[in-house]
Amino acid sequence: MSLACEAPAEAGLARGPRVLIVTARFLPEMGGIETHVREVVGRLVARGVNVQILTTDRSGLLPKTDMAAGAPVRRVKAWPARRDYYFAPGVFWEILKSDCDVIHIQGCHTLAPPLAMLAALLKGVPYIVTFHSGGHSSSLRNQIRGAQWTLLAPLFRRAAGWIGVSRYEADFFARKMRLPRDRIEVVPNGAAMPRVLEAAAPEELLIASIGRLEKYKGHHRAIGAFAEVLKRHPEARLQIVGEGPYLPELEALVERLGLHRSVRIGGVPPQDREGMSRILSRARLVVLLSAYEAHPVAVMEALAMGRPVLATNCSGFIELAEQSMIHVVEPEATDGDIADAMERILQSPASKTNVELPSWDACVDRVAALLDRVALGSVA
Repeated sequence: MSLACEAPAEAGLARGPRVLIVTARFLPEMGGIETHVREVVGRLVARGVNVQILTTDRSGLLPKTDMAAGAPVRRVKAWPARRDYYFAPGVFWEILKSDCDVIHIQGCHTLAPPLAMLAALLKGVPYIVTFHSGGHSSSLRNQIRGAQWTLLAPLFRRAAGWIGVSRYEADFFARKMRLPRDRIEVVPNGAAMPRVLEAAAPEELLIASIGRLEKYKGHHRAIGAFAEVLKRHPEARLQIVGEGPYLPELEALVERLGLHRSVRIGGVPPQDREGMSRILSRARLVVLLSAYEAHPVAVMEALAMGRPVLATNCSGFIELAEQSMIHVVEPEATDGDIADAMERILQSPASKTNVELPSWDACVDRVAALLDRVALGSVA
């Protein structure tokens, strides 16, 4: 399989530019970026846009070529296998061999985006970047982020366009990389989940903490606070929904606090959207006590299911709280503070927000318009 971005022969329906999407991670791996790319690509393909996906594989076990979200996928090897650096020289070489009108780079933290930007510049193909910024559990990685942005800024400034998934993210990168703020488009993630018929049993009091099992995601804070909630509500249950390297620490914390009968930890297969919907439909409260999120897909999915959400008052959560979409606790909140916030929400009657949730269709409208402008050379 090449990355020639050729339209399907039988259709003749391809409209707009030939688009190559570059992302360090994609299906069957799962997370916010993977969900975003799947939702956007599927809708672009449905509109007849010619899209291909270039991604990486640290395991060496995934097929080199595949189809996902209706688009061809090409995977190249990334190193190291157990770190999230994603050094993937194949990204560079595949782009040099490609034949596309515009390259859309998804994400900014790993080594894959700068390789893609360098290749695009050498090839003379315009590229846009959706930042998809996130936190990290390593204090060292967080400390060197400032130097990372300084080193990468020249490559980012050569992009033909930028997308932030929140106002916070757009402001942050405009400041850190000296990008023109008025040209950074704010395009939030959509809010959509398949509906299910299963409803929570009336007596069940389920709290769900959703996200990859990393320390910065704050699942340990949810567990600590839940120990306090359990004293008041012995029937309460906590479900940690996710997979990742912090699992042993979380399991040890559950055991140390004697919560093994009331806390469950486990992920949902990435393609099982109905499975995630069932969990959300049963939850009385969804929490994400992360130290950093730009515009979390998990929160948008919970809101789409009508669930109340408790998050940390930081980063991209701030504007969601300003719009009265979510409840927040301060980053320095204690277990007792978080438990009190959980209690208040659980005791409050369910209420619908008047704020209209963003849709994936609206997201794709904005992305497609930018891709068209860039391919036509009309971006200032």
